[in-house]
Amino acid sequence: MIKFITEEYLRDIYRKEPFDSYKLEQGQRLTPGAVEYLSDKKIKLVTEDFAEKKVEKPAAAEPFQVSVKTVEKEKQDNFGSKNKLCCKLKSIEAAFLVTSSEILREDVTLAQSVINLGRKISNIRNVVEGKASLEVIYLKECTGINSSNCTTELEDCFEITEFHMQLDKSSSILRIHLLRCNVRELYFEVIDAYKDEDDLKDGIIKNLNLIINSLSQLICSIIGGKQCQRKN
Repeated sequence: MIKFITEEYLRDIYRKEPFDSYKLEQGQRLTPGAVEYLSDKKIKLVTEDFAEKKVEKPAAAEPFQVSVKTVEKEKQDNFGSKNKLCCKLKSIEAAFLVTSSEILREDVTLAQSVINLGRKISNIRNVVEGKASLEVIYLKECTGINSSNCTTELEDCFEITEFHMQLDKSSSILRIHLLRCNVRELYFEVIDAYKDEDDLKDGIIKNLNLIINSLSQLICSIIGGKQCQRKN
């Protein structure tokens, strides 16, 4: 007895003698092509107990049928990953607001720059929620960060240590450095949430790199004024 009924087999017997129903014996299975063929021909499928079953297209029979539970689990996992990413983005948005509020007492211009970058984080969250498209982020070039590397993952211009606690604007330096570390942690959340969406994943990561590199420039501006502090 044939175990798997193929489309080719059905075509062959139909060519010899057309039929409007097909009996599936116990232990036999239809291949996906066979299921589609019966559906196209509007041929009724009869199982071993002679009960007629309507063949739905493009459903596939065992053992080729994809588990519905598996598909649903993948959807739930993907939803959970994006939801987790949104929560993380909201936390970082709040951190940007708190940081800009604290810096505002020392430097209004610097605080505004932090606020502007925080809005870019908000845009990414809206993209993840399906409410917006990725915005273009413009970065002012310096000797260390330019158009050729600004969207890539760069190392910090220099290491932040206890030495920087002694500088006049140490609190601003440390707060912005903390923001930079928080944003960098988002890499892993984005990769997990967009495993099968390479274009959007790459676009979000490029914008994260632009935000991180912009924060690096802000730190440099606090320490060295207009002079780039990046070690090449």
